[in-house]
Amino acid sequence: MERKTREVEISVKLNEEGEIDTGDKVFDHLLTSLSFYMERELAISASWDLRHHLWEDLGLTLGEELRNHIKERNIARFGNAVVPMDDALVLVAVDISRPYLKFDVDIDEPEEGFQETLVREFLWALAKSLGVTIHIKQLNGTNGHHVIEAAFKALGMAFKDAMSDGEGLRSTKGVL
Repeated sequence: MERKTREVEISVKLNEEGEIDTGDKVFDHLLTSLSFYMERELAISASWDLRHHLWEDLGLTLGEELRNHIKERNIARFGNAVVPMDDALVLVAVDISRPYLKFDVDIDEPEEGFQETLVREFLWALAKSLGVTIHIKQLNGTNGHHVIEAAFKALGMAFKDAMSDGEGLRSTKGVL
């Protein structure tokens, strides 16, 4: 999946060996964790003008790539995980059906590069383009790096479960 605007040029390939190189070391670190815990290879390249544009547009592009991957497949639909990382404990639950984001994180000790606003923009863009409800709740923790990385790890684990093969359409309504 590719996205090219006046602000960004992004390429995201799921299930393809390659490196994750966005030009933002913090984002590369978080996306590597997401990929590892999803148990899916990700090849990502990006050029951009502002970090905000990178994070938001990469969320849109990754969501589209994931949507293409699950299109016309029966999936489990739901996934969740609770991940501890040092002082942090983060719960993530997802429902691949329609877009919504609840990002309940309050970092007492910010760390350079790990910004709640950028993470929120990435997640909301991902939720919109994939069509997924994402709930992230910080249960414990103060360090920004630990809280945000735990959230990305838990999101990867939740996506792995939600995108796994399912038995028929997982909806009592008959549609998502």
